[in-house]
Amino acid sequence: MKSKIQKLLFIVNPGSGNHTIDFKKEIKSFFKAKEETFEIYELPKDFAIVDLKETIKQSKADRVIAVGGDGTLKLVAECLLETGTPIGIIPAGSANGMAKELRIPLEIQESLTLTISGKPKQIHAILINGELCIHLADIGFNAYLVKKFDELQERGMWTYAKATWHAFWYHRKMDVEFKIGKKLIKQKAAMVAIANATQYGSGLQINPDGKLDDALFEIILVKEYAVMEILKIWISKLPWNPKKIESFQVSSLKIITKHKVHFQVDGEYIGKVNEIEAKLISKAIYIIAGPSV
Repeated sequence: MKSKIQKLLFIVNPGSGNHTIDFKKEIKSFFKAKEETFEIYELPKDFAIVDLKETIKQSKADRVIAVGGDGTLKLVAECLLETGTPIGIIPAGSANGMAKELRIPLEIQESLTLTISGKPKQIHAILINGELCIHLADIGFNAYLVKKFDELQERGMWTYAKATWHAFWYHRKMDVEFKIGKKLIKQKAAMVAIANATQYGSGLQINPDGKLDDALFEIILVKEYAVMEILKIWISKLPWNPKKIESFQVSSLKIITKHKVHFQVDGEYIGKVNEIEAKLISKAIYIIAGPSV
């Protein structure tokens, strides 16, 4: 019996970081010799998520592919949460953190091939202050870095390095408070990461214990700036010093800060908050991963 011909819907974000590739042209060229059918929907500058949901519903696609960075993936995941429809990724962002996490090729032809042949993997997500988190969220230092990065006109690792340098000089520690079981933790911290995945798009592995398909997520408490400590983890892959960085596994958590602090989710700066409520969403989405995941 002949298998059903798949239909793919590509959600293209023209505002994503990579402007060197014409993704619509590459997609059309790739599918010329394929039996699969496809549609391309380019996100307009101003759109409502209800309109995107309706577009996905009307397409009746077997797979929906996010062409962009982590923010684009987050948007598509919000539309397909707990639906069972597989989500693919064509990495087109500045950092592509989740694509790297899932070992999706950055080369366009290879990633397009994977959208057809890749096997969907069911993963959990986190709901944080009403925002869906697929990859990584945090308060403090890195969220401030994301804000500064967004304010700079150019993209790329050099711009990221400039934003990082600015954050190291100007961001100040926070007073945070949260409970792990019956233990109350009060701590001055540079940042607190709410981690679904293991590493940032920059390559910094912040959460070595992270698994996308278990029943837990991690809280990473960075107690001091410890520039050398962070560089040690990034470059040498050696374990961190628990006196400076500590990890906790939870399925839900509430964090309170003394003053309002910077907050980001999946590379999108949300604003300033003084309270974080995070809860695991089990079996949230199906996502197409690389063959070695």
